[in-house]
Amino acid sequence: MGDYHVHLHDHGPYRGVGPPLGEYPPGYIEAYVEQAARRGLSEVGFTEHLYRCVESEPVLGRFWAREPRSDLAEQTEAFIAEDRTLSIEAYVAAVVDAKDRGLPVKLGLEVDFMPDSIEAVMEFLAPYPWDFLIGAIHWIGGWSVDHGDASYEFARRGVRQAYEDYFDLETQLAASGTVDVLAHVDVVKVHGDVPAEAPVDLYAEVVRAAATSGTAVEVSSSGLHKPIGEIYPAPSLLAMFNEAGVPITLASDAHEPANCGRDAPALARAARAAGYTEHLVFEQRDPAFRVLPY
Repeated sequence: MGDYHVHLHDHGPYRGVGPPLGEYPPGYIEAYVEQAARRGLSEVGFTEHLYRCVESEPVLGRFWAREPRSDLAEQTEAFIAEDRTLSIEAYVAAVVDAKDRGLPVKLGLEVDFMPDSIEAVMEFLAPYPWDFLIGAIHWIGGWSVDHGDASYEFARRGVRQAYEDYFDLETQLAASGTVDVLAHVDVVKVHGDVPAEAPVDLYAEVVRAAATSGTAVEVSSSGLHKPIGEIYPAPSLLAMFNEAGVPITLASDAHEPANCGRDAPALARAARAAGYTEHLVFEQRDPAFRVLPY
């Protein structure tokens, strides 16, 4: 079993914990691998955020500038200015070096999906030796949907409308076939804003799109440590993915070594409860099935 969603730096300004942003000192990647091994995991898939890399600016563009609500645009602009501190070149070099030294690591990337830029993004990413790509929706227009500083938008927009807007983009991402795995597919629930009734109609669209394109979905423990207090995807949505034949990966979304592989037994139990018996691993974007542990 592997942890297929792991970051090497936390968000925001450097707080004096771990290496400075964008640096990968000796022993740092090993710390993740060792923590994963202590939790019974055999490999670690690193997935830095594309938008955090300075090289992403020309391909992603100033997408927030088209946001009609200036407060949302300003929040996103400030957040990206603070968070875009890494280099894709240094990141790739660090993980590839670890692989070359025989460490059980995989080179991945968390790709920010925006319909207007996805083709340019994929062209930009093509030269790198990815093992897998995960895709995520972090922005609806200029609204940073999972950022606490903009969570008030749920009340202004309405929860149902927010879900419709989010899952429209998630469905486009799933249908595009550009990534291997959908990351935290229902992260829109992160702050605890949920419709009165489960949006099964919206779920069905993204499930159908993923099944048609052959895109997997991750089962992530990140939501257990957020206000929602729930694994991504919700149990009913995960069961729908299983019924449609959509495979899974397992993920912590760790941003520091101590959290690598956390909640692995809970992820396996959730997957089994939804009907899964296997999960995916990747090598050079080629998937293979492994039996679920625990």
